[in-house]
Amino acid sequence: MRIVEAALITEAVKRLCIEANRNLPQDVRERIRECRRNETWPVAQDTLDKIIGNFELAEKRRLPICQDTGMACVFLEIGTGVYIEGDVNEAVHEGVRQGYREGYLRASVVADPLNRKNTADNTPALITIDFVPGDKVAVTVAPKGFGSENMSRTRMLSPSDGVKGVIDFVLDTVEKAGPNPCPPIVVGVGIGGSFDKVTLLAKKALLRPLGKANPDKYYADLESTLLEKINALGIGPQGFGGATTALAVAVETMPTHIAALPCAVNINCHVSRHTKEVL
Repeated sequence: MRIVEAALITEAVKRLCIEANRNLPQDVRERIRECRRNETWPVAQDTLDKIIGNFELAEKRRLPICQDTGMACVFLEIGTGVYIEGDVNEAVHEGVRQGYREGYLRASVVADPLNRKNTADNTPALITIDFVPGDKVAVTVAPKGFGSENMSRTRMLSPSDGVKGVIDFVLDTVEKAGPNPCPPIVVGVGIGGSFDKVTLLAKKALLRPLGKANPDKYYADLESTLLEKINALGIGPQGFGGATTALAVAVETMPTHIAALPCAVNINCHVSRHTKEVL
């Protein structure tokens, strides 16, 4: 059994909070540049140029890519051969607390959804823990901005709705979102599970590297179909029109009940922030 001090998780989370907010993942950068090369609408071209200039300047000056530095979504994959010495949840919260303060990142979390008092340090984090084989701890931090989060939806479809119902729901969600989530967007789609699990599937789908298809060809084809149909909507970068409404669509699935077809769409803006460290 390998012992991992909870303090190591705190340090990792702190580093990752700062890193994720300052540096866009390489796969996202490359996809934006690819879309710029393929874009034919002049206004969309200019908008994508500004987006590229923004993330390049953020890295150079060590500044946040976006003023909304998001809610800290922290995913832990803990090996079954690991014993963590200390309080895991508090270690994560403390890492967020330190990272947002030391990185001069905007604190955007309120302690109560109705009384709206800011916690002033962006805690608590939203923590998801999965147990996996091995003796490592993988820490992923994905700061989630809420211009895009607010455009996300969940629907309990009927099994008879089938794949057409899923496609129609995803397209309707993106079309209703319009320019609000700061396109070009990344679309995470969850299918299956239950009312609560399907939304987590959609959020985890956003962590997949852009360009990496679902290993199941059926769902890889569905991803391609959805991306093509979404980009045909013509919303374009920042809603100014063009062929680049979405950078990618990622679909994740799990078994569900015979009477259900849960579907969730979690939208991310082009600032698709996430970074990972293995302890």
